[in-house]
Amino acid sequence: MTLTAVAQPEKSQQTWKLTLAYDGTDFHGWQVQPGLVTVQGQLQSALDRITGESPLPQGSGRTDAGVHALAQVASFPLQAPIPPANLQRALNRTLPAAIRVIEAETVADGFHARHSAVAKTYEYRVLRERICPPFLARYVHHCIWPLDMGELERAAAALVGEHDFFSFAATAPDATSRSLDEEPPTAVRTIFSSEWEPQGSEGGALLVYRVRGSGFLHHMVRNLVGTMLDVGRGMLGSEDISRILAARSRSAAGPTAPARGLFLYSVEYGDGIL
Repeated sequence: MTLTAVAQPEKSQQTWKLTLAYDGTDFHGWQVQPGLVTVQGQLQSALDRITGESPLPQGSGRTDAGVHALAQVASFPLQAPIPPANLQRALNRTLPAAIRVIEAETVADGFHARHSAVAKTYEYRVLRERICPPFLARYVHHCIWPLDMGELERAAAALVGEHDFFSFAATAPDATSRSLDEEPPTAVRTIFSSEWEPQGSEGGALLVYRVRGSGFLHHMVRNLVGTMLDVGRGMLGSEDISRILAARSRSAAGPTAPARGLFLYSVEYGDGIL
């Protein structure tokens, strides 16, 4: 007697979207790297422990070592039939305390955390107090020199619009044209808004720079901040921004601000800000 095998239905695969917040201080950035602790690697490992599946989560952008996120977005496929609230709870129990899942949801097939994004906003925090409190030291760039707020604001405004930001990209040969968004090698980006906001008492002890754009090059925001702080100190003028953009040379711009002051603030898709 011959037995006929009965085909088993395949498990349906769903696309997941997570919104994450993390303290990047103790991680070597987002992207998985051999032998190093990364946010992407920690998330992949947690998914494997919970579901037995280990998809590589795709982030909306690759944050560097020491950079933080208030709303990083990650997407990946899973076959495990798990309710979103249960996955969120399980991940937050499994992940290190420096990473938290703010929201978990299933989305339509074709959604991709990076490719589906239409804009991102980054925030950079500068502390101007004489002494930096130890509980803030991991999250701010401590600057005690006097800054001309008018010049800072004019420099920030000069960045709005579509420009070639090659002068503000990383200096490494493989990074100068590499976008955080994995786009084709071009340094042209559109900045929708760029502004400094003093916060706190005593004339703004905390300075927050917030920039919203279509995409950002490797180290671009940190290089913009380092250059604008030189403008605020009087080492450059706000009118130099256009010259630096036109030069298309990293040496024309100012220094790279430290990673610790930078936060991925939000990511926008067709249905709004996450």
